[in-house]
Amino acid sequence: MAIARFPSFVIDCPDPGVLAAFYGALLDWKVEASSNWAEIRTEDNCISFQQVENYTAPEWPGQGVPQQMHLDVMVEDLDAAEAAVLELGATKHEHQPGTTFRVFLDPAGHPFCLCIN
Repeated sequence: MAIARFPSFVIDCPDPGVLAAFYGALLDWKVEASSNWAEIRTEDNCISFQQVENYTAPEWPGQGVPQQMHLDVMVEDLDAAEAAVLELGATKHEHQPGTTFRVFLDPAGHPFCLCIN
Protein backbone atom coordinates (compact mmCIF):
# COMPACT_ATOMS: atom_id res chain seq x y z
CA MET A 1 0.00 0.00 0.00
CA ALA A 2 1.35 3.39 -1.01
CA ILE A 3 2.02 5.99 1.64
CA ALA A 4 1.28 8.85 -0.77
CA ARG A 5 -0.04 9.55 -4.25
CA PHE A 6 1.88 10.86 -7.24
CA PRO A 7 3.98 13.81 -6.06
CA SER A 8 3.64 17.39 -7.18
CA PHE A 9 6.92 18.77 -8.41
CA VAL A 10 7.61 22.37 -7.38
CA ILE A 11 9.95 24.32 -9.64
CA ASP A 12 11.62 27.59 -8.57
CA CYS A 13 11.42 30.44 -11.07
CA PRO A 14 11.23 34.23 -11.35
CA ASP A 15 7.66 34.33 -12.79
CA PRO A 16 5.37 31.37 -11.97
CA GLY A 17 2.62 32.46 -14.36
CA VAL A 18 4.97 32.54 -17.35
CA LEU A 19 6.41 29.11 -16.59
CA ALA A 20 2.98 27.59 -15.89
CA ALA A 21 1.67 28.95 -19.19
CA PHE A 22 4.69 27.47 -21.01
CA TYR A 23 4.39 23.97 -19.51
CA GLY A 24 0.58 24.09 -19.56
CA ALA A 25 0.69 24.67 -23.32
CA LEU A 26 3.43 22.06 -23.81
CA LEU A 27 1.49 19.33 -21.97
CA ASP A 28 -2.06 20.64 -22.61
CA TRP A 29 -2.76 20.82 -18.86
CA LYS A 30 -5.00 23.30 -17.04
CA VAL A 31 -3.17 26.38 -15.68
CA GLU A 32 -3.98 28.00 -12.31
CA ALA A 33 -1.89 31.02 -11.30
CA SER A 34 -1.65 33.68 -8.62
CA SER A 35 1.03 36.34 -8.12
CA ASN A 36 3.76 34.12 -6.63
CA TRP A 37 2.52 30.55 -7.24
CA ALA A 38 1.14 28.69 -10.24
CA GLU A 39 0.18 25.12 -11.08
CA ILE A 40 -0.57 23.03 -14.11
CA ARG A 41 -2.92 20.11 -13.56
CA THR A 42 -4.67 17.10 -14.92
CA GLU A 43 -7.14 15.16 -12.83
CA ASP A 44 -4.31 13.08 -11.34
CA ASN A 45 -1.12 15.12 -11.83
CA CYS A 46 0.27 18.49 -10.83
CA ILE A 47 3.43 20.51 -11.40
CA SER A 48 3.78 23.70 -9.37
CA PHE A 49 5.92 26.80 -9.86
CA GLN A 50 6.99 29.12 -7.04
CA GLN A 51 8.42 32.60 -7.31
CA VAL A 52 11.95 32.97 -5.93
CA GLU A 53 13.58 36.33 -5.30
CA ASN A 54 16.97 36.72 -7.01
CA TYR A 55 16.42 33.53 -9.01
CA THR A 56 19.51 32.22 -10.80
CA ALA A 57 18.95 29.91 -13.76
CA PRO A 58 20.83 26.60 -13.81
CA GLU A 59 23.93 26.23 -15.97
CA TRP A 60 23.84 23.14 -18.13
CA PRO A 61 25.85 21.09 -18.93
CA GLY A 62 28.20 22.81 -16.46
CA GLN A 63 27.53 22.56 -12.75
CA GLY A 64 28.45 26.09 -11.61
CA VAL A 65 24.74 26.45 -10.85
CA PRO A 66 23.40 22.83 -10.84
CA GLN A 67 20.23 22.00 -12.73
CA GLN A 68 19.02 20.02 -9.68
CA MET A 69 16.20 18.46 -11.75
CA HIS A 70 14.81 18.47 -15.25
CA LEU A 71 11.74 17.20 -17.06
CA ASP A 72 11.79 14.67 -19.89
CA VAL A 73 8.66 14.78 -22.02
CA MET A 74 7.85 12.10 -24.57
CA VAL A 75 7.03 13.11 -28.17
CA GLU A 76 6.24 11.27 -31.39
CA ASP A 77 8.11 13.67 -33.73
CA LEU A 78 11.20 15.55 -32.52
CA ASP A 79 11.17 18.10 -35.34
CA ALA A 80 7.49 19.02 -34.89
CA ALA A 81 7.85 19.16 -31.10
CA GLU A 82 10.98 21.33 -31.39
CA ALA A 83 9.15 23.87 -33.55
CA ALA A 84 6.25 23.93 -31.09
CA VAL A 85 8.34 24.46 -27.94
CA LEU A 86 10.43 27.16 -29.62
CA GLU A 87 7.20 28.98 -30.49
CA LEU A 88 6.13 28.68 -26.82
CA GLY A 89 9.32 30.42 -25.70
CA ALA A 90 11.86 27.62 -25.19
CA THR A 91 15.47 27.94 -26.31
CA LYS A 92 17.33 25.04 -27.91
CA HIS A 93 20.57 24.44 -26.01
CA GLU A 94 23.78 24.41 -28.06
CA HIS A 95 24.93 21.19 -26.33
CA GLN A 96 23.01 18.22 -27.73
CA PRO A 97 24.55 15.01 -26.35
CA GLY A 98 22.17 12.45 -27.90
CA THR A 99 20.20 11.55 -30.99
CA THR A 100 16.95 10.26 -29.46
CA PHE A 101 16.31 13.42 -27.44
CA ARG A 102 16.87 17.16 -27.65
CA VAL A 103 17.74 19.54 -24.83
CA PHE A 104 15.96 22.88 -24.41
CA LEU A 105 15.75 25.59 -21.77
CA ASP A 106 12.35 26.74 -20.57
CA PRO A 107 11.64 30.48 -20.25
CA ALA A 108 13.26 30.52 -16.76
CA GLY A 109 16.37 28.64 -17.93
CA HIS A 110 15.57 25.13 -16.61
CA PRO A 111 16.75 22.34 -18.91
CA PHE A 112 14.13 19.95 -20.24
CA CYS A 113 14.28 17.27 -22.91
CA LEU A 114 12.02 16.23 -25.73
CA CYS A 115 12.44 12.46 -26.03
CA ILE A 116 11.30 10.06 -28.73
CA ASN A 117 8.34 8.08 -27.40
